[in-house]
Amino acid sequence: MSSNQKLYEGKAKILYSTEDPEILLTYFKDDATAFNAQKRGKIVGKGQMNCKISSLIFKLLEANGIPTHFIDCPEVDKMRVRRVKILPIEVIIRNIAAGSLCRQTGLTEGTVLKFPLVEYCYKNDSLQDPLLTRDRLLIMELATPEQLEQIRTFALKINDILTDFFNQCQITLVDFKIEFGLDGENNLILADEISPDSCRLWDKSQTDPNLRVMDKDRFRRDLGNVESAYQQVLERILAQTS
Repeated sequence: MSSNQKLYEGKAKILYSTEDPEILLTYFKDDATAFNAQKRGKIVGKGQMNCKISSLIFKLLEANGIPTHFIDCPEVDKMRVRRVKILPIEVIIRNIAAGSLCRQTGLTEGTVLKFPLVEYCYKNDSLQDPLLTRDRLLIMELATPEQLEQIRTFALKINDILTDFFNQCQITLVDFKIEFGLDGENNLILADEISPDSCRLWDKSQTDPNLRVMDKDRFRRDLGNVESAYQQVLERILAQTS
């Protein structure tokens, strides 16, 4: 990796160039952040686990007609991906009320939503990733109306695929965040990662609101056993995909 140039470092990953200008190398870090990086720490082995989980989920989505930037994993904590221009939009799909949705609406945590809620946030740390309406998003020219419609269609299809898959893993998909990018032909494709860092996942065998948490909320809320929760998610996904 030393021969590759660092192009970008985020909170959880580093992007490097490769010999092919259209292919990048993503290194998954063990670093953990929460509350817009106000809380920082490390989750031992997180990089390897999230890289493997993301690769398995990307393969699952590709097999079900969702285009992604995933190519392969040359090492346990590194993923080769297609170069894309990331849209500065965080797309959040919610099935059950939790987190900021409860704080902003007064809904009780655990309330099953009448339909999947698709939300958009402006990917901008200095503005603290504000929630955007569809019209604000279009006025800011963060995406075209056609791209936004395609994003929503993809998001709902991804939610259907992952909800069914995680149910098979005896995990409830509460909500998750995804990002999209444009490839060299201006095609919209799924990018970034899908892992316990970006999903809320609850263990179906647990009813206790703390014990059921299998995602980064264990780090956010100081619940402990973060590494073992991530490992359990990986093991259940492997059992369903092997």
